[in-house]
Amino acid sequence: MEIKNNQLRDRAKCSDIVTDEEYKSFNDENTSIVEEFLENSAHLSKQSIKQYESALRIFLKFIKDKLNDKPIFDISKREFLKYMTMLQNRGLSSGGLKLKKSAVSSLVNYIETFVVEDDEKYKSFRNFTKGLPSITANKVYEKVKISKEEYDKVVDKLLKEEKYMQLCWWVIAFNTGARKGELLQFKSELHNYKIEEGKTSVDTHTIRGKGRGEEGKPLKYMLNKECLEYIKLWLENREYEHEFLFTTKYKGVVKQISSGWANMFCSNTLTPYFGRRINPHITRASSATYLMEQGVDIAKISKHVLHHESLEVSQRYLIRDDDEDKNSIYK
Repeated sequence: MEIKNNQLRDRAKCSDIVTDEEYKSFNDENTSIVEEFLENSAHLSKQSIKQYESALRIFLKFIKDKLNDKPIFDISKREFLKYMTMLQNRGLSSGGLKLKKSAVSSLVNYIETFVVEDDEKYKSFRNFTKGLPSITANKVYEKVKISKEEYDKVVDKLLKEEKYMQLCWWVIAFNTGARKGELLQFKSELHNYKIEEGKTSVDTHTIRGKGRGEEGKPLKYMLNKECLEYIKLWLENREYEHEFLFTTKYKGVVKQISSGWANMFCSNTLTPYFGRRINPHITRASSATYLMEQGVDIAKISKHVLHHESLEVSQRYLIRDDDEDKNSIYK
């Protein structure tokens, strides 16, 4: 189903997947230095390493296809610009471009810091990622908030269809503002959590949030009464035991959902229902926006819901209604 309601431009063509067999055919010098870099990137999260590995494989494919598979230590700034231009011409988003550039830049920084002084081949190496034009921000879709009314309609729809896990995910995602990777860590023990008298929520167990390294940033999200209600409903209907909350059973095998599950749920279920592009991140932004509209101070939202270090970052999350803003000017 093609969604045009909030589409600002055509989506980029998907990058060709570099297979393991194809990867083995690349210049051994290049694959060797990439693997060394990835093995020594303990400061990065598992997800970042996975993204960097994919991005670097695409870069090595470009080197083989367009630069005669020359070694990385011979790459020039002009040739790297050619690579970035190719990605841009393909229609890649600014976020995608920044990720591809960041992966190569991190590799190059590693070479500068640790390889140049030990490897004769790299003695004349120069950082070819520096001094390039900055990447201009662009958007594929206009960010449109999920209203409380729309949220309630989805709750009713999933409840009628008895899709209890999807319903539980939807309620927790919207009410807590947790990221999709963090939602995967929510445990079934939350079923036993109680809100103390005089309070409006209860904290989760510690969640590994976005951040550097294996441990990431330790976080605790607030669960309100509605979250606990739908956790209970899902577990009562799950019919099997598992440590983690969001799991599926296929051919008798129970396993956690993957991070890609949320993308598929948003694309296959929510996007057609809303008639506009929905992604997991929009629930987080909508959660913050809804709380602000209810009069909650943005500083509290930033600290306790979004868990941002900077208030400025949180303010960028808000999805303001231009008509409402304009109408308030001459009141």
